[in-house]
Amino acid sequence: MEWEAPALVLSTAPFGEVDLLVHLFSAEHGVVHGLARGGGARRNAAMWQPGNLVHAQWRARSAEQLGSLVGETVAAIAGRAIQSRIALSCLSSICAVADLALPERQPHPHLFDDTVAVLSALPREEDAFANLLRWEVALLADLGFALDLSACAVTGEREGLAYVSPRTGRAVSRDAAGIWAQRLLPLPALFMDPSDFGTPEQWSEGLRLTGHFLWRDVFGPLHRPLPSARQRIADLARALREQSA
Repeated sequence: MEWEAPALVLSTAPFGEVDLLVHLFSAEHGVVHGLARGGGARRNAAMWQPGNLVHAQWRARSAEQLGSLVGETVAAIAGRAIQSRIALSCLSSICAVADLALPERQPHPHLFDDTVAVLSALPREEDAFANLLRWEVALLADLGFALDLSACAVTGEREGLAYVSPRTGRAVSRDAAGIWAQRLLPLPALFMDPSDFGTPEQWSEGLRLTGHFLWRDVFGPLHRPLPSARQRIADLARALREQSA
């Protein structure tokens, strides 16, 4: 078994003294694990940073084996993101969620393209949270848990959408919510308008919204909490919300 393709580094872990166990995400092969011999050595460590786009070559005697992995850097995204706390937090969350949520070796070509685009836009802080939130919605859809934000679940109207049902994942208008509004999840405007990058309040509410469905539909059934990097980005959004109040 052998393939080579562009891939994103999602995570690494030491394997012996200088080798690394690397989790990659490619369009055609999905999330794949490989052993990068010498990957932890000083001359190679920068290449295998989570978030980097590499041209990977993976080889194994059978598809079930842990393959050997070599690569070369295509885009050192991690090095750019480290300049900004927000950018680095977004990068860490996206990599951690993709690593743990996506089934191994199942292709997700559209999500791969979306992920590369979102990470490549870092370290722009002005749209980082909005891009992350839209990426999480895309991930949920790719896994079969799409949110329906096209129209109100009660009236069918497409205007005035302000909430999402935590049970069905469908949008609800402000007028239709009525006395049930307190039981619904706020729907920030940035989900409806691609040109709207939101505010700290919307970022915090958006992360609460997507976090609910990530936990209920993806991580809960696996008996896992949300990744710690995902929890940290939610904490950062709440802190920014408090600062702006």
